[in-house]
Amino acid sequence: MKKTILAVSLACAAGSLPTHAFAQAAAATPEHTFTGNLSLVSEYRYRGIAQTNAKPAVQGGFDYAHASGLYAGTWASNVSWLSDAGGGVSNSLEWDFYGGYKGTVGDFGYDVGLLYYYYPGSYPSGFNSPNTLEMYVAGTWKMLTLKYSHGLTDLFGFVDSKGAGYLDLTGNFDVGSGVTVTAHVGHQSIPAGSVGGVQVRSSSDCSYTDWKLGASKEYVGLTWGLAYVGTDAKGGAGECYRNAFNRDLGKGTVVLSVSKTF
Repeated sequence: MKKTILAVSLACAAGSLPTHAFAQAAAATPEHTFTGNLSLVSEYRYRGIAQTNAKPAVQGGFDYAHASGLYAGTWASNVSWLSDAGGGVSNSLEWDFYGGYKGTVGDFGYDVGLLYYYYPGSYPSGFNSPNTLEMYVAGTWKMLTLKYSHGLTDLFGFVDSKGAGYLDLTGNFDVGSGVTVTAHVGHQSIPAGSVGGVQVRSSSDCSYTDWKLGASKEYVGLTWGLAYVGTDAKGGAGECYRNAFNRDLGKGTVVLSVSKTF
């Protein structure tokens, strides 16, 4: 036993300590990971559509990830698009809950899960609930991600819109000096809808394409972002994306952001 202890001591003195330290570091890979995020944006845009009527938003969330690939999280932001419509609606918060599984095969990554959008507040009788449940599947190859989201309920209050889909392609490109350029294009399809057998919406009325081009850089421990967001959503008088303040919710705009992950 003493000879064994002496042999181990000599081996460490001879230079095996770095290998031992590496093994300890590898063994220390956490099984459970918790992260948080907080951000301030000049306007909350989701899939290109204004959520805060050209006003700033404070956003944040928490995420849990397991070494197996399972994950869950929650995220929230102030919003105004529901209360902006008037009619006795009282809501100022979007609160999301999500969970799924992700993994990699070589250079290819995959991600499948569920996402629930919750809009707490008070609504008049007969108001179609904006709460929405989507399932999603995404594939990533190097800097590109292709994702499809499918509505399992009516989408954000659109009557008879179950089955709505959103397909988007996003690329994140490291251009050096700590700057990341993001390019995105997506298409939101909202099916034709009927109430009591009477059609209230065609499939082209509220479907649209959105795009984004932006850049971000970390400085003084914060991530600073600047992006142009635009859509071809119908925002004219009486159309889907015109709000009670006579604003085109899909009109192109520049969005500034500052965020912190911890």
